Amino acid sequence: MSDTPRLHRAGPALLERARELRPLIEREAAAAEERGRLTEPVVDALHDAGLFTVWIPAPLGGAESAPTELLAVFEELSYADPSTGWVVMATTLENGTAGAYLGDDAVERIFAGPRAPLIAGQGTRPGTAVPENGGFRLSGQWSFASGMPHAQYAHSLGAVEGSDEVHICVTPIEDVKPLGNWDVLGLRATGSIDYAIEGAFVPESYTHVFTLDEPLRGGALYRLGLVDQALICHSGWALGVGRRLLDELARHAAARSGRPGQIAASDAFHTGFARAEAAFRAASALVRQTWADAERILEDGGRPGVRQETMLRLALNHITSTLTDTARFCYAAGGTSALRDGLTQRLFRDAHAGAAHITSGPQVLAACGRELAGLAPGESWVVFGLEPA
Repeated sequence: MSDTPRLHRAGPALLERARELRPLIEREAAAAEERGRLTEPVVDALHDAGLFTVWIPAPLGGAESAPTELLAVFEELSYADPSTGWVVMATTLENGTAGAYLGDDAVERIFAGPRAPLIAGQGTRPGTAVPENGGFRLSGQWSFASGMPHAQYAHSLGAVEGSDEVHICVTPIEDVKPLGNWDVLGLRATGSIDYAIEGAFVPESYTHVFTLDEPLRGGALYRLGLVDQALICHSGWALGVGRRLLDELARHAAARSGRPGQIAASDAFHTGFARAEAAFRAASALVRQTWADAERILEDGGRPGVRQETMLRLALNHITSTLTDTARFCYAAGGTSALRDGLTQRLFRDAHAGAAHITSGPQVLAACGRELAGLAPGESWVVFGLEPA
């Protein structure tokens, strides 16, 4: 059981460092998009700023940020570049939960270096983990391993043969076979490749039950469990991308003010922009409110209940759908400037790519509605659905 049961707060330093990196991230974004991975100057700068430690438990030397602090960091990085924000949120979730939940032998090795380890992989569709002499023999194929080109370890879901258990298995990158098929419309610089593992041995210390919500290291953040922590990632990402879309459109309109026939003089544009701002700000407020409420529960030593988990999922689903509405409005209002290759086009593509993630899927929204309507008595959240307790 954790020896720091209360919620840890890292303070504002990492957010300030993320903000300072914005000019570099923006300069490198086009090159990263072309290469299908973040550039080395950006990865090095993120390491040097300590941003890959944002989720690592404090007993391991990490920042162990609180949920609202994580939201702010991911919002800032995603505002600078959606792919950069996505890679940081994905890899830090995985190195943070590894630090909290893996066994001592694994943690001593993985976190021994001078830099935070980067762990990438996929935790929704399982491969097969066959029990074998103090560990598991892992095989399978997984999709969308965001940040894999920069990682030293892979985080993969494995269904344990002969049981109902599902484990996260952490393996050295040398056990991973990249499938080299990253050819997508948006979030191109995330390098979210598909990969395979063929019979790698994973010591038990390098695994944990997927639904584990009692950390071996660190505080109350890790009582959320892996899935609820993942909601922080995608909510913070949507906050940053949506805000950047609206800010870019405002700059575009202002630059054309005074020219005949431009959107700056259009009442229809003014009305549409007001509605887009209101909708996005309202969705953002719901995210911030629900996570502030969850923090208070964690600070009091509790865990979110069913209704609170519903609201966390609903807030993510709502801001994600609002983000795609915002992207469509900004793209259409941008006219031929948005049509050409450039920032607005990239933001439009990235917004729609990110919105396709399973955490914001329609089945989650339907389950939220069922619970909120009082139609799921005695049920609780299991990953992305409600099941009888």
